[in-house]
Amino acid sequence: MQERSSVSPLELFFDLVFVFALTGVTALMADDTSARNLVRGVLVMAVLWWSWIGYAWLANVVRADEGFARVAMFFAMGSMFIVALTIPEAFDDLPGGLSGPVVFAVGYFFVRLMHLVTFWIASAGDLQLRGQLIRFVPSMVAGTTLLLIASQLSGTAQTLMWLAALVGDYLGTLFGGEGWRLNSPSHFAERHGLIIIVALGESIVSIGIGVTALPIAWPIVVGSLLGLAVSGLLWWAYFDTTTLAAERALSAATGATQIKLARGGYTFLHLPMVVGIVLISLGLKKVLNYVGDGSHHTLTDPLYGIPLVALFGGAALFLLGLAAFKAYVTRLMGPVNRARITTAVVLVALIPLAWHLPALASLGLLTAVLLALILFETVRFAEHRDEIRHGAH
Repeated sequence: MQERSSVSPLELFFDLVFVFALTGVTALMADDTSARNLVRGVLVMAVLWWSWIGYAWLANVVRADEGFARVAMFFAMGSMFIVALTIPEAFDDLPGGLSGPVVFAVGYFFVRLMHLVTFWIASAGDLQLRGQLIRFVPSMVAGTTLLLIASQLSGTAQTLMWLAALVGDYLGTLFGGEGWRLNSPSHFAERHGLIIIVALGESIVSIGIGVTALPIAWPIVVGSLLGLAVSGLLWWAYFDTTTLAAERALSAATGATQIKLARGGYTFLHLPMVVGIVLISLGLKKVLNYVGDGSHHTLTDPLYGIPLVALFGGAALFLLGLAAFKAYVTRLMGPVNRARITTAVVLVALIPLAWHLPALASLGLLTAVLLALILFETVRFAEHRDEIRHGAH
């Protein structure tokens, strides 16, 4: 793979399944806006992320659209699609048909198995990578086995078994060594940038789904534009300078240091950003339903409870993940990150106030805070921003 190789069309096609899966997670949390169900949604999101992230590493070592890898990607897409279809039954089986939790766990196993088999074939002649794969197998087996065991449980025991499966999988990767390969840092960074766009796309889809059966009215127009503005401001925060600075730092690193930066900054610290966007999607969906459905709500009704916490907390989580990502990869906290951390704290502090505001006003408040952050960064750090975007590199 050449250093400046771009993401292949097959990888983008693979991401379409991930888009559908994110929609399923949002719907799962929206159907029952309890804290328990919110935790379940985040757990499902973590499983989906681990399914996707493995193929981001794989496609950086081999061409995803060539040879056996192409066939493997399609098999993985099929398994991933079944997993996505089963999200509504990931914890509670619906009457009739197959066992939803079992199908979810088996589908996840096949996604991971195909990843491992393809990596094994691609590592022929590379003893270091083969050794890394062998060290990786125990965490993969533990994670998939515990998830299958969880499919036979219910209630708190089931949730705890899900958590154990994820902890085993994630920690196994974290402490499993730095023997992986990163052939193209630019491809790796682009891949993760595109998944952020995919997640933001889901937030826009949630706006539309929230009002799809309602007649158009000015509150829907205003709410939709505010929701789109929130997504756009998050896009700006990620893509304006952060992803550029991080990609250059990743490209400049070598050996085990480069693998650590890729694993920590992209594999782990992109997860809270994606989870944050999905939580925002839940909040946006509920806001648009509030302002558009006059038969059940009025324009003065406040957004409260889990949907409000998801809306403001999701934005705070995204900003915290973004700040941690930049600080970890570039090894520099900097004033930009401190501004983002401060904004995240402000968003959390505003939740009690927003609890008593009309839903549309709460969305407007969130938009105003994010806009203030972007304007502050653009003006206050104009020289730094120009250097990153247009300076020599």
